[in-house]
Amino acid sequence: MDIKQIIEDILKKIKLDDTFSKLFSSNPIKAVKNLVGADLPDDQIQAVVEGVQAKLTVEDVGGGIVNKVKGLFG
Repeated sequence: MDIKQIIEDILKKIKLDDTFSKLFSSNPIKAVKNLVGADLPDDQIQAVVEGVQAKLTVEDVGGGIVNKVKGLFG
């Protein structure tokens, strides 16, 4: 399995599924295991969790900046 693709799939699921988003927030390892199954070793699951969290952080920061700039002009 491609780790980058798994991360992108999880990001999409987080944005579209509130229940999954809450599960990922409270127990990210369990959320990833539920979505991709137990066929990934624990170190790869941890890498997926870290990748998703990093992308979420970047998107949150970037989105916050964009919204603040938009607020200045309208």
